[in-house]
Formats: sequence, C-alpha cells, structure tokens
Amino acid sequence: MKIVSIVPGFGGTFYCGNCLRDSAYVQSLRDAGHDAMILPMYLPLTAGLEPKDDGLPVFYGAVNIYLRQQFPLFRHMPGWMERFFDSTPLLKFAAGKSGSTRAKGLEKLTESMLMGEKGFQHKELDHLVEFLKHHQKPDIVHFSNALLLGMARRIREEVGVPVICSLQDEDVWVDAMEASWVDRIWQLMAEKGRDVDAFVAVSSWFASIMQDKMNIPQDKMHVIPIGVVPEQYIVTSPAASPQAIGYLSRISEENGFEVLMDAFILLKRQPRFSDLVLIATGGMTGDDKPFLNRQLQKLDKMNLRHFFTILPDFNTGNLPEFFRNLSVLTVPVLKGEAFGLYQLEALASGVPLVQPQLGAFPEVIGLTGGGVIYHPNTAEMLASKLAEVLSNPDRLSQMGLAGRRSVEDHFDSRKLTKRMLELYLQVAL
Repeated sequence: MKIVSIVPGFGGTFYCGNCLRDSAYVQSLRDAGHDAMILPMYLPLTAGLEPKDDGLPVFYGAVNIYLRQQFPLFRHMPGWMERFFDSTPLLKFAAGKSGSTRAKGLEKLTESMLMGEKGFQHKELDHLVEFLKHHQKPDIVHFSNALLLGMARRIREEVGVPVICSLQDEDVWVDAMEASWVDRIWQLMAEKGRDVDAFVAVSSWFASIMQDKMNIPQDKMHVIPIGVVPEQYIVTSPAASPQAIGYLSRISEENGFEVLMDAFILLKRQPRFSDLVLIATGGMTGDDKPFLNRQLQKLDKMNLRHFFTILPDFNTGNLPEFFRNLSVLTVPVLKGEAFGLYQLEALASGVPLVQPQLGAFPEVIGLTGGGVIYHPNTAEMLASKLAEVLSNPDRLSQMGLAGRRSVEDHFDSRKLTKRMLELYLQVAL
C-alpha cells in the first residue's frame, strides 16, 4: 500500500514521544514492504528520518501560518516571501521558542486550522491537496492527531482516499487553552471528526476519553497501542552501584519534573540513599530554562548538585547509555498521558517504572507488570514509592524482566503495524 502519514514536526529540540512514534511507525511500514511517506507539518521533523526523507516540504510552516493568522497583510504575501518563512533555518529557530509548543494564546490559530478551507490557512491546504493529488497519490492518508482534522474533508473528497486519525494527548493541548475556548474547540473537533473513516487511540483509557469529548461512534474507534522494536534496546539489570533514578521527557513543569526533583531531595535526606543519583534527559524549549534553573537552585541549597546529571542536548542516540545507568524510570506527568513512549523504551531496556495513577499509566503498567503505581501524584508519595522499590533489588530485577517480556509479546511494533494495516484494508474496501 501507499501510505502518507501527516504529522506535526517539533524541530528536534526535545523528547517528543508522539513525533518519535510517528517516525518509527513509518519506518515499520517501510520495513514491511509498503510505500510509506511522512509529511511534516509546522516544523521540521528531525527524529528518525531517513536520507530519502530529506528535502520534503514542511506543510503549514509554523511562521507562515502564524503570520497569516495574526496579520491580515500577510494573507496575500508573494511566493518568494512564503518560501523564506518556510526555510529550514527559520523554522528551526521557531522550534526553540515556547510559543510553538504551547496552546495558551494560540486558540484562534487552532480554530482557524480546524476550519480547513474556511480558515486563514486555506492556501496551505491548497498546496497540501495538490501535492497529494499530483505528486504522491496515496491509498491511505493517516493523521497523527485530531488537531489536523480541518484537512480531512478536502483530502477525502479531492484526493479520493480514506483518512485515518490517531488519537494521543489532544486533551493536553485543548484543555490548556483559555476556559472560554475549550468547549468551542472540542465541538469543532467533533464536527470535523465526521470526515474521518476511523480513529485509532493508543490506549483504552484514552479511547474512552476521546469518545466522550468528540462524540465518536463505537464502530469508528479502534485501540492500537504504541510499539517499539525490542531488538533495538539493550537489556541490562537495574543499576545497583550507584542506584539511579531516570527521567526521560521534556524537562518542564507540566511533565512533573519538579515533583521528581522534590522527591529526590526527600530521598537524599535518608542515609540509605546517600549514593543515589538522578539522571535526566529529554531537552526543553525556551521558557523551560528558567524553570530548570529554579530546580537547580534547590539542589544547590541542599549541596546536592553533584548527585544530579542532566543531558541537556537531547539525542536519541544517547538513550542506550542513559538506560544502562538507571535503576528505575519515572516521569510524573501532572495530568497523566494517553500512553507515554518512554515507558516502552525503559521496559525494553529492562528498566522498571514508577508512575502516578493518572491517565493510561495504570493500564500500561497493568499490562506489562513492569512497574508500580502511586497516588496521589505528590513529591512525598513519589519519594515513598521510590524508596520502597529501590530498597528491594530483587523486585526491581523481576519487574525489569517482566517489562521486557511484555514488550516482546505485546508491544512489538511489527505486530502492531500488522494490526494497523488490517484496519487500512478494512476502510479501503
């Protein structure tokens, strides 16, 4: 089959589980013998791309769509100016700015994007439809998330192919908007969802959330989780000397990094954890840096800075070494997540999890047996649960092995790709 996957780019400045998922999925389709292409939206998608992907246009370039939305003068800019604002250096510069990754202040732009041909970005939609019709006529178009639904009707009707839409963490974006906009955006997404042939949620928990928010019929909803290729991860025993807590995600307040930092400080007050270290990676955007500095000041005040290692320049190539040094991984996201790719990456490496009882975390840990859950999501409770598991090395090893086996049995991306292809065939008939 010929499949085009349309995904938001992120510029490579931080660990974006959804972006990494999309890149890995397209590669899995190619490995299975299918003609799969990934088309980045907004910003360059630097993770997991092959050389043959170089030079692909970035549709709906972030600078262009923002200017069209904010300033009427730019809605009729000449072609040379559009190309300048879509240039790779300019888009990578935009990727490092907080505004490109946060919903607050982008309510009108989100609405305009969902309005498709009636929005201010209709010229970008014209370019995308023309590209699909004349340069890359696919059998299936697959959207990475429901915030792209404004494109569905024209693609479905003018390109003449089924449209599939994955669902993962759209609520994080929409529910962070100004309160007066939240219901309005969800209603618009529900309306545009009627133009989609099938939805694919990454967890049963998130499927139920999105069915409620978008009024998705049961026969349109499917659950196919994220997967990884187990052989790409080196299995090691949880680190014992010294023991180490790991964090893999964008280093930000909403991803719970402050909860972890406070829990780590609490643990260091106990003599039995005198050698315990904390290792973090995942990158950040511009306005995450003041937040990180405040956390570092806490360590300095307690004279604990030398027990903390941060890998600030996030690179997926460094992950094998990162996991090899860990005893346990925790990413205490304040509101939970629809799945969390980092969980599978840790488990595939034999590293157990300690996660809050939020979102799909209980579902993933329940399915894998590779970790434990705690509640509520406070520094005190996280410290207590970490102390419990770190004090039992045998249990850590058992959870690490169970997690790895579960990844092999249930979260192998090749098996999950087959399930997705079955869905493609179903909607294409």
